[in-house]
Amino acid sequence: MRYRIFAALLCGLAICATAFAQTPPRLTLAQAEQIALRNHPRIQSASLTAEAIKATVKQARSAYYPQLSANLTGVGAEPNSTLAAGALTTSTISSRLGTGVVVSQLITDFGRTGSLAATAQLRAEAQGQEVVNTRAQVLLNVEQAYYLSLGADQVLKVAQADLANRRLTLRQVQALAQSQMKSTLDVSFAEVAVSQSELEQYNAENDVRANRARLAAALGSQQDQTYELAEEPLPPPLEPAVDDLIARALRDRPDLAAVSLNRDAEQRYADAEKRLKYPTISAMGVAGDIPAHDAPLRGTYSGAGLNLNVPILNGGLFAARQSEAELRAQAASKDVADLTVLIARDVRVAWLDANDAFQRLGVTARMVQEADQALRLATLRYNAGLGSIVELNQAQLNQTSAQIAAAAAKYDYLARRAALDFATGALR
Repeated sequence: MRYRIFAALLCGLAICATAFAQTPPRLTLAQAEQIALRNHPRIQSASLTAEAIKATVKQARSAYYPQLSANLTGVGAEPNSTLAAGALTTSTISSRLGTGVVVSQLITDFGRTGSLAATAQLRAEAQGQEVVNTRAQVLLNVEQAYYLSLGADQVLKVAQADLANRRLTLRQVQALAQSQMKSTLDVSFAEVAVSQSELEQYNAENDVRANRARLAAALGSQQDQTYELAEEPLPPPLEPAVDDLIARALRDRPDLAAVSLNRDAEQRYADAEKRLKYPTISAMGVAGDIPAHDAPLRGTYSGAGLNLNVPILNGGLFAARQSEAELRAQAASKDVADLTVLIARDVRVAWLDANDAFQRLGVTARMVQEADQALRLATLRYNAGLGSIVELNQAQLNQTSAQIAAAAAKYDYLARRAALDFATGALR
């Protein structure tokens, strides 16, 4: 007896362990968003690009610092030879082996380097806003895929319940037909209704799998992971003043901030190109050792000086570069204006869509109640012999359609609210 009890306990534990292993993990919307922010390759790519652009700031500022280079030169020359072609001046060349260093320091280029550094800084800040915008896009995709998956789950539950009800009706009609209380035509109609419900269930199951695949992609995963999704409460009512939402979007949208920063960067770059025509003043110094050399040369050398470089003629190159940069800056300003118009449009449309979805919540809830009442009446009429099987099937179909519409309305509203949050810059 003791062994039997022990064996029964082991079997019970094995059954519980199997059931627990088959239970899919529970996933909330907040957890899904954290997984996507941590794993999605699009966010990682945008972040790495931002880090790469930050390096250009150091590149632009490097001109402020001394430039030091080392040289090793070996020359074999004819004795007492002079370089005579290729230059206006003549220079004596001597056989030698020398080592030395050259240092140069920019004194001023009249603000060109400063403008280039500011350009790089603004572009780095713009890419930082692009990272925020990419995060918002990923979060929007996660929320919409999450709500679509929840909606597909609810539709599948409705389809399963409808199939069970229609199979029950078929069994009842078959029993009544065997008792000669209903015709075989009623049985045929009930069988067709069951087949239609089976097709609807197959479609609902496929939609569930497809939306799970979309959710996995939104999370940045290649694996089709099965989750038990947690329900999300309805958000607070919509704000009635859409103009306030537009003002918030123009203040908070990261893509608008990125475009504005790029415009400022283009303007600073245009200023840098304008300063190409200004002189450049640099200090230079050289020093070294010549261990092997011809007789006229000394064993060491050193020198220092200033260099003033004044551009005079270059075939209009600098003027063309300045013109190009200024036109690009003007185009960037127009891009800001264009995106401002688009954001205002997107917010208005998103608000209207969300408001329409909210209105449908009440309508679909009322439609479910009406469809339930109609099905009860149709069932009573059919059982009393006052109604036809066609009337009963139509009432069942109306109930199923109403329940599907109600489930879709809730999650469509949540998805549209997510789109509105993205449009106003609330997603980060």
